[in-house]
Amino acid sequence: MRIRYDRFPGGKIKAVTLSYDDGVVHDRRLVASMNKYGLRGTFHINSGFLDNKGKLDSAEIASLYAGHEISVHTVSHPFLEQAPPEQIVREITKDREALEALAGYPVRGMSYPFGTWNEKVTAMLPSLGIEYARTTRSHGTYETPANFLEWHPTCHHKQMVEHAEKFVALEPRHSKMLLLYVWGHSYEFDNDNNWELVDRFGEIAGGREDIWYATNAEIVEYMTALGRLRWSASCEWVHNPSAISVWVSAENHVVEIPGGQTVQLSAR
Repeated sequence: MRIRYDRFPGGKIKAVTLSYDDGVVHDRRLVASMNKYGLRGTFHINSGFLDNKGKLDSAEIASLYAGHEISVHTVSHPFLEQAPPEQIVREITKDREALEALAGYPVRGMSYPFGTWNEKVTAMLPSLGIEYARTTRSHGTYETPANFLEWHPTCHHKQMVEHAEKFVALEPRHSKMLLLYVWGHSYEFDNDNNWELVDRFGEIAGGREDIWYATNAEIVEYMTALGRLRWSASCEWVHNPSAISVWVSAENHVVEIPGGQTVQLSAR
C-alpha cells in the first residue's frame, strides 16, 4: 500500500501562514485586516520594548493577538550570533517568560533578530524551549521546512500578492504539502504606503475551503504529530500517539487518524 504524508488538517494540501516582527503599533491595523479575511499568523515580539513609543502596550497583547500566536523575538533584539551563551539564554528565556505572562500559554517559537544566526545559536534553542525559529531568507517556493530551527519563508510581503496568485492556482501534479509563508514588519506597509497589499492578498488567498490557515506553532505541532505516527510492518495499521488528528493519503484515499487511536487502512 502506498502511504504519503501529503495532507494538512482536514485532508487539505495547501496551508498559509504569516509572520511579523517587533510588536509595533502597526500590528493593530494588520491584525484587523488578517481577521477580516480569515488569515492567521505569528507575531514575534521584543518584550523589552513594549509600552514605549511606537510599540504596543503590554495590556493589549492578549486581546489584540487572540486567534493568532505570540512568539519570541528576544528581549532587546541583539545579534545573537555575536553574543555569549549566557546572554543568548537570558534574551530568549526572559522574553518567553514576559510574553507567556501576557499571553497565558507556553511560547515555543521565535524569529531571529536581524534574521541572523549561527550553529551555536540553533544548537541552544531546544534546551531553551524553542521548537522553531524563522529566518529572513526567502526561498520563493512552497516547501515545508527540513529544519524548523532554520525555517525559511516563501517571501517578504512585498511579493505576497504575486505569490498568492500562483499559490491558489497551483494544482500539483504529484500530491504534496504546499505552504505559503509570508514574513515582514507591519510598519513597512506605512513606510511604503502599500497597505493595499494586505487587502489584495486577503481577497486572493483568504477564506478558501482548500487552504488551512495556521500559526507557525500549529504547523510545527501538526508536522511533529505526523512524524510520530507508528506503523505496522505491513503498513495496514497505524497508531497516532499524539493528541491531535493527522491526515495521510493511502493509495488514492485521504485518511484521518484521530489522536490516541489506531486505524486500519485498506487499499479499497
